[in-house]
Amino acid sequence: MMIKQLVDDFFEISDGNYIREDVALDSELNGMQLFDKPIIGIASANDPIFETYSNKHDIMYQKFIGPKVWLKSAKSVVSIFLPYSEQVKTGNANNLKRPSLEWLHGRYEGQKFINELSEFIKMKLEHAGHKCVIPSIDDRLDVRIGTRTNKDVNTSLSLTNADYWSSWSERHVAFAAGLGTFGLSKNIITRKGSAGRLTSIIIDIDFKATERPYTDVYEYCTFCGQCISNCPVNAIHINKGKEHTVCSKYIDWVLKEYYPRYACGKCQVKVPCQDGIPETP
Repeated sequence: MMIKQLVDDFFEISDGNYIREDVALDSELNGMQLFDKPIIGIASANDPIFETYSNKHDIMYQKFIGPKVWLKSAKSVVSIFLPYSEQVKTGNANNLKRPSLEWLHGRYEGQKFINELSEFIKMKLEHAGHKCVIPSIDDRLDVRIGTRTNKDVNTSLSLTNADYWSSWSERHVAFAAGLGTFGLSKNIITRKGSAGRLTSIIIDIDFKATERPYTDVYEYCTFCGQCISNCPVNAIHINKGKEHTVCSKYIDWVLKEYYPRYACGKCQVKVPCQDGIPETP
């Protein structure tokens, strides 16, 4: 597939998947690999699931903008999941109270690498005469993070999950593209696990869509509750899932402690879905 070749090419030519000495938070992390090779899924831009995302309030609060709005000539949506390297995952599993330095690198330098990968694919396709949009770094992207929008402590106490949304969701797109289903912590569980990052590109090429080998939103989650135990601030519950305000306030604290880096990811490590789809008990 054309996209896979472009991804492979970028992994070969870029050094961004490894931590440089001048940015390493610890000398032992110099040269650390951030991601293993990614997996790719494709959804048709005409898939009715995107209309569902846009129109059903209980999914995305009717904030999701479909691919045809981002790019009028859109035909396919490519979703890419980049699993974290073993070193990044192991590092974050050692202490469940605060993010590891490895994971902070994975979130910060890792996102820079992902953006560069996305832009590389876009550049190559545009040079070939195609049109592409990367919603996650597009100026039209609209994001609401309740605890950062409402700084007043009393106001933040009354925030609900509806105060956290984005006009594009990498996880919902991954679900549509056949990469995986949601977990209790709102992560995405793929055949390469849940510990990783996502990107997506809207393209005017009519690729064959990846089959969705599931029907239920939480089909790959066993509801084992391990992510509940791992969460340092008790933001995840078996009956109501994740409370975004509790999680977000913790991330805000991490950002102050480790600025400009922030991360947590405890719900993605030391869990049965860390490295793959867990077996049903």
